[in-house]
Amino acid sequence: MITKRKMRTRSIIFLLLAGTFLGLAQDQFNIERKQLFDNDWKFLLGDTSEAGSKDFNDENWRSLDLPHDWSIEGQTHPKNPTGNGGGYFPAGIGWYRKTFNVPSEWKDKKVSIYFEGVYMDSEVFVNGKSLGVYPYGYSSFRYDLSPYLDFGEENAIAVRVDNSQQFNSRWYSGSGIYRHVWMGVTDPIHIDHWGVDITTPKVSSKKATVQIKTVVKNETDQSQNIILKTQLAGTGSKKVGKHQTNITLQPHGSKEVVQIINVPDPTLWTLDTPYLYTAQQHILKNDKVIDQAKTNFGIRSIEFSAEKGFLLNGNAVKINGGCVHHDNGCLGAAAFDRAEERKVELLKAAGFNAVRTSHNPPSEAFLDACDRLGLLVMDESFDCWKVGKNKNDYARYFDQWWQRDIDAMVLRDRNHPSIVMWSIGNEIPERGDADAVKTAQMLSDYLKGIDDTRPITSAIVDNGKDWSIFDPLMAVHDVAGYNYHLESAPDDHKRVPSRIIVQTESYPKDAFANWKLVQENNYVIGDFVWTAMDYLGESGIGRWYYSGEVPGEHWEHDFFPWHGAYCGDMDLTGWRKPISHYRSMLYNGNEKLYIAVREPEPEPFEIKGTWWSVWPTWESWTWPGFEGKDVQVEVYSKYPKVRLYLNNKLIGEKATTEEQEYKATFTVPYSPGELKAVGVDDGKEVESTMLQTSGEAAKIKLTADRKEIWANGQDLSYITIELTDENGVLQPNAANRLHFKIDGPGVIAGVDNADLKDPEPYKANSRKAWKGRALVVIKSTQDTGNIKLTVTSPELERAAINIKTTN
Repeated sequence: MITKRKMRTRSIIFLLLAGTFLGLAQDQFNIERKQLFDNDWKFLLGDTSEAGSKDFNDENWRSLDLPHDWSIEGQTHPKNPTGNGGGYFPAGIGWYRKTFNVPSEWKDKKVSIYFEGVYMDSEVFVNGKSLGVYPYGYSSFRYDLSPYLDFGEENAIAVRVDNSQQFNSRWYSGSGIYRHVWMGVTDPIHIDHWGVDITTPKVSSKKATVQIKTVVKNETDQSQNIILKTQLAGTGSKKVGKHQTNITLQPHGSKEVVQIINVPDPTLWTLDTPYLYTAQQHILKNDKVIDQAKTNFGIRSIEFSAEKGFLLNGNAVKINGGCVHHDNGCLGAAAFDRAEERKVELLKAAGFNAVRTSHNPPSEAFLDACDRLGLLVMDESFDCWKVGKNKNDYARYFDQWWQRDIDAMVLRDRNHPSIVMWSIGNEIPERGDADAVKTAQMLSDYLKGIDDTRPITSAIVDNGKDWSIFDPLMAVHDVAGYNYHLESAPDDHKRVPSRIIVQTESYPKDAFANWKLVQENNYVIGDFVWTAMDYLGESGIGRWYYSGEVPGEHWEHDFFPWHGAYCGDMDLTGWRKPISHYRSMLYNGNEKLYIAVREPEPEPFEIKGTWWSVWPTWESWTWPGFEGKDVQVEVYSKYPKVRLYLNNKLIGEKATTEEQEYKATFTVPYSPGELKAVGVDDGKEVESTMLQTSGEAAKIKLTADRKEIWANGQDLSYITIELTDENGVLQPNAANRLHFKIDGPGVIAGVDNADLKDPEPYKANSRKAWKGRALVVIKSTQDTGNIKLTVTSPELERAAINIKTTN
């Protein structure tokens, strides 16, 4: 895993800009086929009509590396054009430019540029020539550069990014070239871009049939006789099968080659053992390798039926899923590999086994991490079809671009074993009309023409009419996606017994009811909560408020300084809220006891909830000002009973079986000290967990998720900051101002505290703590050495931590 990330990020050293290396690359085999193109760009926030020309003077522009999101660098403001949906962040128009040398030896090669994601309406220029405009900000796309390059000379590429047409998103989109960029160099005879399709049509523990379809292109004027060799290997490059095919290609022609390889005693891809194989392919002409490609895949089977539910390798799996937007909190939309990997790690640690990529295709790094770590994926295409939800959203482009964007999603992502469902839409506004059925059928038919190995769904929500009016729309999907409507599943099953149902969105507060419906009905394959993680934008969803404040849901008013959604099981720093522990306890067996305290209402005010909120509940027994007043203590338990002690005095014992929804609530007069919950089984105390009252904040505790990172200019270390008392107990009410200083080969990439009402910028050297916590994300440079982060705050002991960067 680390080796792959190192190769991917460190391939910047391919020396595209240095002729010494490239001059040695006489054969295609010696030229890196896919070369990272992220470093040494120039950036301007603003618009200038001449910036696409080759000789434009950009020396006064800002220098930066990709990925880059300029919106997260700005200040939230109630008058910013993205508004409530976009988190009140700035948007606008930006330009990127880069100069690079192309060796003369590449004149007979095919050279391309590949963008994993640019938000949005991007126009790419090479040496002043416009290559085209790509509207959708979440699709990957590619241009052929060969006709426009000056070989043996300096060249210039420029990208204009236009995110000025607001509103175009209902959530935070970010702005800019926020994913990786790659340079592609191949022989004129080569494996086509996204031209490898690997499936496993027959799978058992004794033998698996692997089918590899490969599109080979001949971009020469002559017929070509070549050989395609495919070698399958497992961990440690252990060879498990091979196939060789002789091919004749017509001039400027292409051919799909089908190869079948049987793998004996395969190791299957599962959630617990996500084993990956590699297909290494070579094209040979006259015994010389002229092209090669490597594709990772997993051997696994998936089945869906109303009778048996969802089967992975023949075993029933109940989906405990979470919806996730694409932002990375304080990094904005910037899709650093480590940020994407960490997101998957957090989802797994929180007990989820599936993720819905709402409402767009994710980064390649995110899907790679799902493959490696074992997380199921519902890969989603768009938020709307022909009828929009905002003035400038995808509906403007749907008729002209849906086919290309479906191609971009499915062709790019189809080899990921983690993906088990495709979603073609979310809460489509025209869903009650007959035309919506035709559109869904069109999308489904086209997608299945590319990949018929996975079911197709989309998320359907009630529109205040009879739910059964959506039967025709659901009928053209393989799996019916229900948003907030799972309670109708039993009656729907009586009416349409063949329907397979997944809840594509649910309210966090309905965790138990949804879990019960999933467990008791095979035709309900799972639930995806909205959401697994807090996110930027859709400001105020999931908020709670106090009486006297402006009431209402997030769409009814502007609630600035709210600039994000607090409906996640985890907050923006990755901290698991109590609802996360409860949900995981329902679905998994690794957590059996948890204690938290409902925030007491500050008289005379009352706490008010909203649709997506749960009561603000904290891992805290530090409530100054509430001494002697009743406080509600929640205990989640998979034990038959729990006991609650305060300062070693028994408060009470309650049952926590399924009948009690695995939950007990105790009313306790608040008194500082030690609050302890104990799991009781057969009359015996088996397990305990505790909350302790904290003294005043005195110390700063720093914890790094990784203390050694790659010196590649892209790797990250997440430093969690906790403010504790003298005895090391977290002070959950601390809101001290923190100051950050960094020394050595690193930079501060972002700071956060999870408070979505805090308007301070995410790119800064200072931040207040919230609930006793904060987060600093450190990014490496290209240099090795030791990075030192020092955190100070008035009246607190300073703290420092060292992070090592290596090659």
